[in-house]
Amino acid sequence: MFLSESEDELEQLHSDLDSESSQCSLEEDYIPGGLPRGSEQEDFTDEDSSDEEWENKPTKRKAPRKRCRSVSASTALSSPKSPSKKLEQSPHRKKLHYASTPKKDSTSPRTGKTFSSPRRKNERGKRQSERRLVREEENESDDGDRWHDIDEDDAEPPQPRFRPERDVGPQLNRTANYTPLELFQLFFSTTVIDTMLRNTNAYGKKKYQGQRESWVPVTAADMNSFLCLVLYMGIVPLKTLKEFWRGSKLFSLPFPASVMPCRRFLAISRSLHMNDPAVEAANELKKGTSGYDRLCKIKPLYGQILEACHTFFHPHQHISIDERMVATKARIGLKQYIRNKPTKWGFKLFVLADSICGYTLNFFVYGGRDSEPTGKGQSYDAVMRLLNIPFLGKGYKLYVDNFYTSPTLFLDLLQRKIWACGTIRSNIAGYPKMKRNDMTKKTTRGTIRWIRKGELLFVKWLDTREVTMCSTIHKAYTNDTAKRKVKDADGQWTVKQVPIPGCIKDYNRHMGGVDLSDALIGYYNVLHKTQKWYKTLFYHFVDIATVNAFILHKEMCKLQNRPTLTQKSFREQLILSLAEIGSTPRRSAPQNFMCPASPFKGHPASPFKVPTASLITPSQSTVETASTSDVPSASPSEAPPSSPSTISPPSLSTKVPPATVSEAPGLGHLPAYFVEQMSNVASRDRATAGRRACVVCKRKSPVYCSTCQKTLCFTTLRNCYSEWHRSNGICI
Repeated sequence: MFLSESEDELEQLHSDLDSESSQCSLEEDYIPGGLPRGSEQEDFTDEDSSDEEWENKPTKRKAPRKRCRSVSASTALSSPKSPSKKLEQSPHRKKLHYASTPKKDSTSPRTGKTFSSPRRKNERGKRQSERRLVREEENESDDGDRWHDIDEDDAEPPQPRFRPERDVGPQLNRTANYTPLELFQLFFSTTVIDTMLRNTNAYGKKKYQGQRESWVPVTAADMNSFLCLVLYMGIVPLKTLKEFWRGSKLFSLPFPASVMPCRRFLAISRSLHMNDPAVEAANELKKGTSGYDRLCKIKPLYGQILEACHTFFHPHQHISIDERMVATKARIGLKQYIRNKPTKWGFKLFVLADSICGYTLNFFVYGGRDSEPTGKGQSYDAVMRLLNIPFLGKGYKLYVDNFYTSPTLFLDLLQRKIWACGTIRSNIAGYPKMKRNDMTKKTTRGTIRWIRKGELLFVKWLDTREVTMCSTIHKAYTNDTAKRKVKDADGQWTVKQVPIPGCIKDYNRHMGGVDLSDALIGYYNVLHKTQKWYKTLFYHFVDIATVNAFILHKEMCKLQNRPTLTQKSFREQLILSLAEIGSTPRRSAPQNFMCPASPFKGHPASPFKVPTASLITPSQSTVETASTSDVPSASPSEAPPSSPSTISPPSLSTKVPPATVSEAPGLGHLPAYFVEQMSNVASRDRATAGRRACVVCKRKSPVYCSTCQKTLCFTTLRNCYSEWHRSNGICI
């Protein structure tokens, strides 16, 4: 069958073939450029034709060309006339051929080949493009795959029914009054302390073997003192550890020396271990194999802290997942780089946090690609691992950023009865690629476009830039607005209420759970320089335990309608409590820095209770006198009127007679100096070391009452000591 370009050409060629039986085709009658008959000359379409026409038309052109060549070959054999004579004998055919072929100047400059007429080809290309657009519009209308405006109503998905396995909030006795130490010991329990003691002593004994200085085993009191100083260094940061024990005028900090000597603290810090050295040695032999554990050095403390985070708090309905960076300069493969984080280099932790209070529910240190990946991406595996918490429940609303969001993840979470919302990247698999009714460059601020695909809602919102969201919770638009600066017709900036999707509003409200936890940790971060990478993570575990304990304190105070402490006050009480249950330096006397008695060991007797003479036996007075014998006695002129010394002091007033021993109501209220409880204080500084504000005149004084625990002035110019005791009925 002969294929031509149009029906007119087909009829014309049929008429020519019928009229002349031995004629050749039109292409053979005219051979451009003097090419010999039978040469391989191709026919091209015009340059204006589309690529699709160029790909689809060669089969239609090649078929008639092959047939024409066969006809021309038979004609050449039967006819003895030359081509030039044949062209002269058929002028009508020559005219017809030149009318249907392009001019010589239309030849392609690169190939030198001729082109056929573009008019009908262009018309056919236009018809094909119109048919293609109509077909795409029909497909879009059938699938509903186009961007909708906010004027078009969207069906609201069924909202989740929140069914947690436990009561939301702290999993503690909600009528008890927990102290900061008790809350902290939920995470650093006796089990955790014993594990650290066993492993630290094993490594220290091995490290100090054969050295001049022998290893002194660490006790539980030593470990509590060590944790006390670690938390103290977060409140009072210095550049090096040894500066906390310097006795110079610039670095006069008496508290660290009263808790633990510098050499002992550094010895524990150098030998600190969280895992058994024998287990670590066995793990090093597996290096380079699939059985090698890169996080072996931080286990089992890692698992014990993680279990405590799960146990003592149950999250609210809104939770969030994000990354956290722990700064380090260690040369180790665990170190990661994240460009958009404030801390760009460090250990990367994937964290699941409560969006309401910032409690760290679950976390894990990223140690490289998993040995058994699911094939759905690292972010997918991280989310599923963080949500693998026992007794979590159903109906939670999860918020993630565009690193985690994917249609596959959100649909799989729905199977687990967890709804999700987050920003999404436009190049992710499953994101709608349609451009119909999409935003343009001239779209005004606040414009919303949305597409719903089953249970997934995709939303575009134009703010300062285009924001794309994916959600299984929200409706496309719920009449929410936000204040934004918009240019009016005159080019002036004005504040207007622009529409905002509900998913973006909830995302901004509930996505900051991990950021809130990072902020609470960053205020009093205990992290400092270390030569071992696993110690960096140990300090971060201390931060997580302290912040989680503080959040538990706030939640318990809300339940009991009690005033809450600030985080600084919470840490201060925790430090003092750890110092009380910790070890005491050998060279220091019992420390007493005018701090109120800790509520963890029992309250002291009230200084306002006046003991009667009948309750005081001679043996008791002898014991009290002996207990205060190590305190330097004051001169007779400076002794208080109630002093039980054998030398009766002169009365301070002519109206008040000196009190006898049996009738003295202020027995045992002797002045003392702060410097007596300090060590490594220069002689020239002993008169002013440790001064605090007097409770009467508010001036600095180095003296305090050994029984009342009050700072009072006792000088030749001010005698606030006697004034305060008399005003409170302690002394006559």
